[in-house]
Amino acid sequence: MTTEESAAAPALVERRGSIMLITLNRPDARNAVDAEMCTLVGDALEEADHDPDVRVVVLTGAGEKSFCAGADLKAISRGEQVIPAGREHWGLAGYVSHAISKPTIAAVNGPALGGGTELVLASDLAVAAEHAQFGLPEVKRGLVAGAGGAFRMIDRVPRTVALELLFTGEPITAERAAELHLVNRVVPADQVLATALALAETIAANAPLAVQAHKRIALGQGAEGERPGEETGWRATSEALPLIAESEDAKEGALAFVEKRAPIWQGR
Repeated sequence: MTTEESAAAPALVERRGSIMLITLNRPDARNAVDAEMCTLVGDALEEADHDPDVRVVVLTGAGEKSFCAGADLKAISRGEQVIPAGREHWGLAGYVSHAISKPTIAAVNGPALGGGTELVLASDLAVAAEHAQFGLPEVKRGLVAGAGGAFRMIDRVPRTVALELLFTGEPITAERAAELHLVNRVVPADQVLATALALAETIAANAPLAVQAHKRIALGQGAEGERPGEETGWRATSEALPLIAESEDAKEGALAFVEKRAPIWQGR
């Protein structure tokens, strides 16, 4: 792969000492997830999990317009898959249901709506830019927060707040996210990555087996990455997704997005 081809890849992976930095690299599409991005990120996490030299993973987005806009709705409207066959167990972006033993930090460089928020919920820690926003706007497109957001949000913030976010689809600011402990720190945009990497360095300086044990204990995570406490949430999500995805409202939501107009819901 040439340098130009590498730079154009939808996800970039680099080592910063004992830290693996993964950058979602589709800034012109607000870092929306496509199938190739899913594969690259998932493969990187597999590498990180099995390489003892990697102690922490940091996930960020290219540019300042967006951390991640979630699944590529334009690709979906064309009938394309955003999670390639055989990688379904990793979830959106190869990340949301891809539990690894190493700590993960989301360096949220911009708005993180829909799947972007679900990437944050799937991360152990998060550092956000002051202009970042968080939310689950799927209901505005006739969709379901199918990448863990529908059950993880209610574990991360107060129940009434979580339900409001799920029911209204309205976003919250980075400052509000910090108040709710959805993120650990809020900093100026030009300090997001440096702050996340500094936090990662602090973690990486500790005994790696002890850190990994704390993650397993705190999250109820098995040695193979399984999380029994999330099984009910994933099962309910899996049952709801095909019903909603095949509805007329879901088709209308994607079409309205592409045509840049308000959707006309039919409730079917």
